[in-house]
Amino acid sequence: MTVSQMPKVELHLHHEGAAPPEFIRMLAAEKKVDISGIFDERGGYKYKDFWDFLKVYEVATSVLQTPEDFARLTAAVLEESAAAGVIYSETFLSPDFCGGRDIGAWREYLAAIREAADAAEAAHGIVLRGIVTCIRHFGLEMARETALCAADTAGDWIVGFGLAGDERAGLPKDFAWSFDCAREAGLRLTAHSGEWGGAESVRAALDDLGVERIGHGVQAIDDLALVDRIAEDGIVLEVCPGSNVVLGVYPDWRSHPIHQLRERGVKVTVSTDDPPFFHTTMVNEYNRLSEAFDWDEGVFNEIAHTSLGAAFCNDVTKATLKKRLETT
Repeated sequence: MTVSQMPKVELHLHHEGAAPPEFIRMLAAEKKVDISGIFDERGGYKYKDFWDFLKVYEVATSVLQTPEDFARLTAAVLEESAAAGVIYSETFLSPDFCGGRDIGAWREYLAAIREAADAAEAAHGIVLRGIVTCIRHFGLEMARETALCAADTAGDWIVGFGLAGDERAGLPKDFAWSFDCAREAGLRLTAHSGEWGGAESVRAALDDLGVERIGHGVQAIDDLALVDRIAEDGIVLEVCPGSNVVLGVYPDWRSHPIHQLRERGVKVTVSTDDPPFFHTTMVNEYNRLSEAFDWDEGVFNEIAHTSLGAAFCNDVTKATLKKRLETT
């Protein structure tokens, strides 16, 4: 079995950000909305930097307007993930985009997403679970409303709560109420940090939000004492190397710190973040990492098991997936 054929577990995938550009163009045409300005001459998403990417992301998301739209999105995303060998995925869902944080509307969107996910599991064997995510640059009040949506639907499918968006907007401690709300509802916790906010933003997420996973977290490498703490405490990093390289966090794959982090004992996982925006797939991530660091099947098998161990799904689901990792 080649590296690209190996079964994969993905923990860091933005649901709307995984929408293929042709799918978004199709929806825009159906709704007679002109969003042509967000695409380049080859039909892909067009943006200048991370902050422009956030704007383009929100424009693309604007054509996702109904539960049915999200059901169709879910089917499209999971078909592509399964084709890349993903057997389990956790996707970030934002009630901001699914009913405007109204709990009743959010339930309707969630039901449509779950129905499509169940169909994809039956058709392709891929298992999906959701992590409700507040958007930090949307503000604290919206984050609280998002946390209430998360708490209302916490259970066997909505398994986590997280924080995404522009790291320049507020400090992790500003969102403590929302994370406390989610924690009390039994949700597992993660937060984006250390993509743009430096090593200190990772430390703040750990200290002020009590998360067990960090989205990205790669800039922790600039503080080796922090790296050692992350390793000792078993904190898991949801690393998205292709995203980091395309956005310019690191200049190329060989400069990316994922190998160094792993060598220092950090539990690293591999994900695509917003795959069509960054022209990547899980197959591409595996192949590029193999080329950059000479990683073999043994390393990727270890990473898949680390990812499954860090997944927020229940033990029954993990046991079933573990058999697939070990017998494929």
